[in-house]
Amino acid sequence: MFTVTGKVIIGYLLIILFSVLAIGFALSRLHDQTLQMEGLVNVEFRSFELVRDLQENLVAQENIEKQQLILRDPALAELRRNRNEELARIAVQMRQLSGSPEIQALGQQLEKYHQTALQLSDTMQLEQWGEAKNLSDSKMVPLRIHLLSRLSSFRQQQQQEINSSLEDLSDQTAEAYRLTALIALVGILLSAPSTITIVVSIHRSVKALKKATRNISAGEFEHRPNLRGRDEFAQLAGEFEHMGKKLRELEQLRLDANPLTKLPGNLALDREIDMRISTGEPFSHLYIDLDNFKVYSDRYGYEAGSEVLLRVGELISRVVDRYGAADDMVGHIGGDDYVVLCSLETGEILADKIIEAFDQLVPSFYSDEDRRNRQFRGKDRYGIERTFTLMTISIAVIHTNRYSHPTRLAISQDCVRLKTQLKAMDGSNFLLGEK
Repeated sequence: MFTVTGKVIIGYLLIILFSVLAIGFALSRLHDQTLQMEGLVNVEFRSFELVRDLQENLVAQENIEKQQLILRDPALAELRRNRNEELARIAVQMRQLSGSPEIQALGQQLEKYHQTALQLSDTMQLEQWGEAKNLSDSKMVPLRIHLLSRLSSFRQQQQQEINSSLEDLSDQTAEAYRLTALIALVGILLSAPSTITIVVSIHRSVKALKKATRNISAGEFEHRPNLRGRDEFAQLAGEFEHMGKKLRELEQLRLDANPLTKLPGNLALDREIDMRISTGEPFSHLYIDLDNFKVYSDRYGYEAGSEVLLRVGELISRVVDRYGAADDMVGHIGGDDYVVLCSLETGEILADKIIEAFDQLVPSFYSDEDRRNRQFRGKDRYGIERTFTLMTISIAVIHTNRYSHPTRLAISQDCVRLKTQLKAMDGSNFLLGEK
């Protein structure tokens, strides 16, 4: 016969045993789900983005190829080359991201397309337009159609796999809840009232995570599981929240970002400006505008103008990456207008470096004749023909410490005022708003 002390000891041992089993099982399953969630965010969603970029690249190459075969404009060759190199880079990123047979097969098709595109570029460079047309019709077009179809199917398959993975996570969470609850219940039935607290906690956590899985799967990216602490439940809740933020950011960037430069647009910039103002920490606002861009586009065509906007966006980003800080932001608010948000200390430095880099880059956009003359004849927005210089860049620099209560409206109005003054000046310049 067991003594009372022995029975108490056995009772506590049972409580400890079943508690350890319940917690160990739950933490193990939650750890597995955390790894699955990380893989979903870092691999599946990234693959989805790369496939989208490939589709956009192929469509852009098709348009450029058709224009070059019709117009036979050498200026389009560089644009085709850049697009083809971009496609090769994206293909490499996809192969590095996943080693699945489908990705590898797709990579082989992309490599074949890339090589054929290089062959077509060489043929066009030799101005063998008839052969180029035959090569385009017989090889490039069928390859492109096949790739676009395969990418579309692959993207649909990815979307289904993502949805399926989210559903599996929901099912696994539910199963983990049921089994954990069963193990805990056995412990409770074996005289373990003290485990009620653990069961309630697990139940609440699993229920919250299950709800979060369903909500995020349904597109409610703002949902945040109400779990606190530093345990596995809280870590998984953090992953859910991180995934929701990531999906929301991707959705907002997709809707707001400039389709050409992929830089953040007005919505993202407005939010960032409001956030910086709310912190009370002064910052610099650089409003960047290209001079004589419209007449350049009229003279050289829409594609050349688009290439200028893309290259300038890349130039500004490079300068900010090199001379700015990690939290600086570059945006493209439409047309030939860009915005940079940075610290007070680097505002004027970045403006000067952007002007220096732009003035070195801009001659490459023009023909040899225009580059030698440093000017050309064209019509202004009123239809009057006059002489224009090569493009220049104007930058309005506003330090927010000039205001007692800074607002987006006040910053915008001062940018417009400085822009008017800059337009009256020759060459590339920047002006600093006075205090």
